[in-house]
Amino acid sequence: MELLPRSPREFGSARYWDRFFRQRGQRPFEWYGAFPELCPVLLKYVRPRDKVLVVGCGNSELSEQMYDTGMCEDIVNIDISDAVIRQMQERSTSKRPKMRYLQMDMLHMDFPDAHFQVALDKGTLDAILTDDEEVTLAKVDRMFAEISRVLQVGGRYLCVSLAQAHVLKKAVEYFSQEGWVVRVHEVASSGDKQQFVLPVFVYVMTKFRKIPGSALQILEICSEEQDKPLRLESTERLVEAVKDRQHYALLCSQVSKAPCGEQLSLDLCDKASGRPRYTLHVVDSPAVKLSRDNRFAIFIIPQGRETEWLFGTEEGRRQLAASAGFGRLVTVALHREQHYEGMASIQAELSGKVMELAPPGLPARQQVPFLSVGGDIGVRKVWHCGTSPLSGEFVVEDVKGNDACYFRRLVFLSNRNVVQSEARLLAPAPPPGQKKRKKDKKKPCPAEPLMAIDKSYLCCEHHKAMVAGLCLLGSSDPLPGAPVAVLVVGLGGGSLPLFVHDYFPQARVAVVEIDPSMLEVATRWFGFSQDDRMQVHIADGLDHVAKLAAEAPAQYDAIMFDVDSKDLTVGMSCPPLAFVEKPFLEKVKTILKPEGVFVLNLVCRDAQLKESVLATLREVFPLLYARRIDEEVNEILFCQPNPKSRRDPVELTVLAQALEGSMQQLGHSWDSSYALADMLQAITIL
Repeated sequence: MELLPRSPREFGSARYWDRFFRQRGQRPFEWYGAFPELCPVLLKYVRPRDKVLVVGCGNSELSEQMYDTGMCEDIVNIDISDAVIRQMQERSTSKRPKMRYLQMDMLHMDFPDAHFQVALDKGTLDAILTDDEEVTLAKVDRMFAEISRVLQVGGRYLCVSLAQAHVLKKAVEYFSQEGWVVRVHEVASSGDKQQFVLPVFVYVMTKFRKIPGSALQILEICSEEQDKPLRLESTERLVEAVKDRQHYALLCSQVSKAPCGEQLSLDLCDKASGRPRYTLHVVDSPAVKLSRDNRFAIFIIPQGRETEWLFGTEEGRRQLAASAGFGRLVTVALHREQHYEGMASIQAELSGKVMELAPPGLPARQQVPFLSVGGDIGVRKVWHCGTSPLSGEFVVEDVKGNDACYFRRLVFLSNRNVVQSEARLLAPAPPPGQKKRKKDKKKPCPAEPLMAIDKSYLCCEHHKAMVAGLCLLGSSDPLPGAPVAVLVVGLGGGSLPLFVHDYFPQARVAVVEIDPSMLEVATRWFGFSQDDRMQVHIADGLDHVAKLAAEAPAQYDAIMFDVDSKDLTVGMSCPPLAFVEKPFLEKVKTILKPEGVFVLNLVCRDAQLKESVLATLREVFPLLYARRIDEEVNEILFCQPNPKSRRDPVELTVLAQALEGSMQQLGHSWDSSYALADMLQAITIL
């Protein structure tokens, strides 16, 4: 039997609704939101002595249930359909003498002004506001004006809705501009199979006298978990908050029906601030053989380790889930702006939410394990937060690594999952005559902010590869004792130029950095300093190289580019596109000595763009080597202007071994993980 209208406009037609209810008969029709779900919200705003108006009542049982439970008895129901009003009068009048049903158009109501304390609308606004045509908007404005007229000051308009963006925006803008307080409640689901996947909301608009000239808007949102409403600053933010809740409901519906082919992610926000507190990824492993005990688990990523390959990439999380042996693993990353008491408090806070992401077929009351590395939530201490016009917001923080060492990091918040710079911290030595204190087993603490930087250690694998590339220099003098001129474009925390400066005592290092804030950060927090062999130029790398090409060609033995791009719309995050355009690369070649090497850190996820960059580099530099960084997107390119400089892998390995030996003889500490020879064994000629 066809009950739906041929056109959305028929929702406003009395003839359509008469036909609808005659065909449907006595069976109640509920758009959405059963009484048990709506009851907690209704009880907050409907008092037993209130006069209640229900607009567009249809043959819903809502009014009857409100009456029968004693919530309220003085209820007037109106509807445009005469057929449904007669049905409801026959069904309800004898049982509920104080409740009335009237055939009436809500756009032209007969009630006097300020007659009701509550106006209740369940799906009527959604049915009318089907498009943004002028005639539709005028009808909605008339509906709102009539509801406003018949409500007393302090009265509440309760609108049950699916909260489509255009519907919510229209209601909020209209009533907030009239000086009303607007609060949106998310209705708790009963847990049963729902007719609608999207959650149901109740808009509560409370009438206040409009103050002339006042632009004050009070907009709030509530959910079942919140003790108090969250106030938002604009209609746009309120609409966005509702969209977030709808997205979460759709995601929960999706993961509850079948294994996910791709990893789904979502943020869970702090109730008070609205800022992200947890980032969750849902990872399914279809190859895992399922039993009762390995269907579902939660993995808490220790603070500061969310950027590691195993936790911060899709492939890494897939490997983590498979090795953990669970059919579905939800990884949970902790945000640096938030405070966490410990694993137990996190488990208590997350238990309810993560169970909504459980896989289909999970037995009722199944115990779900919470996993982590080492059984704790890690350590993170933010020492400095800053903002730069060029780099945006950034933080300097100390984190505990997987080997109990501490690391200092620079992170740009525009790309918070990428560590911009990292340095290992040295454990503080006890004062003379004082024994070293035993480790505190209660709670690990991050290092003091003045803790020394281990300048001998390169944290980033791509920096190790860039240093190894210096073996390609064609100098007759053995490195690192040979005098070399090195240009580094991109300072960051300064670890790369510092390492070259310390391990190549005859090197003269020039660094170009566009952002003066980064020089301050590197100096204050990463142990960077300048001297007669280390000079920093605050300038745009493009302009600086162009100036050098015009004034002093062929002056550098090595040029290193480690520059991030701020343009997130391009599939290449390092370097910016302008740094790999042919005219600029020609200038780079101009300032490079004939036997020198140009080392470029390339981070490009766009295969077509990457091939274009490589083709341009080949046009400028006849000799091109590449070294992929394991478990990272980085690829280090070594470019030389002289094709006769070509060396085979065996020769490069010998040179790298000699370089390692020379460095160790300098008296500096040396970390065996450098393995420069291994770095060059995996080099390929393009």
